[in-house]
Amino acid sequence: MVDAAVIIFRLDRLLAQHKMRGVELAEKLGCTVQTISRIKTGKIKALRIDTLDELCEIFHCQPGDIIEYIPDDEARQRYGDDFVEKYHRYLDE
Repeated sequence: MVDAAVIIFRLDRLLAQHKMRGVELAEKLGCTVQTISRIKTGKIKALRIDTLDELCEIFHCQPGDIIEYIPDDEARQRYGDDFVEKYHRYLDE
């Protein structure tokens, strides 16, 4: 069995670094502000490779600057048990 882990999206950090608002990013990606919000909060179950590619192009970054993989034990230390439990429940829906 694979150890459980959490994927964290770092879109807030990139938006702040580039002094860009979610509305502007949504326009550049051709999506809704709600989609940007779901990516920022991690409330998505999939991210298309072409979307990841566009984000990397917009922010001139690598995929690892947008997403971070952290083991459950580290996620529990950073964000608490409740966060990790909600994350896994959401993915299991």
